[in-house]
Amino acid sequence: MDLPLFHEMPDGRRIAYRFTAGRAPPLVFLPGYMSDMAGGKATALFDWAKRDGRACLLLDYSGCGKSDGAFADGTLSRWTDEVVALVDALIEGPVVLVGSSMGGWLMLLAGLRLGDRLHGLIGIAAAPDFTQWGRSADDAERLAAGETVFDPNPYGPEPTPMHARFWADGQASLLLDKAIAIDCPVRLIHGMRDDDVPWDVSRRLLEALRSRDVHLALVKDGDHRLSREQDIALLLRTAGSLSSGVPCSR
Repeated sequence: MDLPLFHEMPDGRRIAYRFTAGRAPPLVFLPGYMSDMAGGKATALFDWAKRDGRACLLLDYSGCGKSDGAFADGTLSRWTDEVVALVDALIEGPVVLVGSSMGGWLMLLAGLRLGDRLHGLIGIAAAPDFTQWGRSADDAERLAAGETVFDPNPYGPEPTPMHARFWADGQASLLLDKAIAIDCPVRLIHGMRDDDVPWDVSRRLLEALRSRDVHLALVKDGDHRLSREQDIALLLRTAGSLSSGVPCSR
């Protein structure tokens, strides 16, 4: 992949991104917690879009990947600001947001900000509200007291931290217990063998979204990552079905 470019936020922190021009509406991929634009789904989507002449934007949140900052300073609100800033700076017109795991929560928060600019949403094992349903009462008490909680990491040797600042911001950004004022087409994909995000979260999301055009595809033998060849093929078919229109050259 080409070296990333950088967008400077008002406070000076630089957000790394890659953009390929092509047919609109652009696909904007939002990675999961402690992930970045070098992940398998992100690169597969970007490479497919480039081959097919579709516009696509990848980015690293601050404190992740090639972007400036410390992960401990990251919050959903901070990262949502970065997503919206990049979309505003690089793209004209409607977009399709594609959110993986935590990126599925960010896609909703950014989508609410973008409003009529949404052409569609694609959630892959979307995990809105995981600071609520994904934490024990003991964890919540420790996080509320300002502690960092560490979880086992099935994908690497180092434990996964949740910082108190992120948790508090997540608790202020809960969505599933009220109507979500998004009206564009939404496609949700979830593995039924997902040990990290129960597939019932996507069912709850389907019910909470105001849009009447929401489809949920359950992959019976799919895990949380949904990175197998057949999972990627499903993602690309879904992206293709929502991505059409006029060229986006910016």
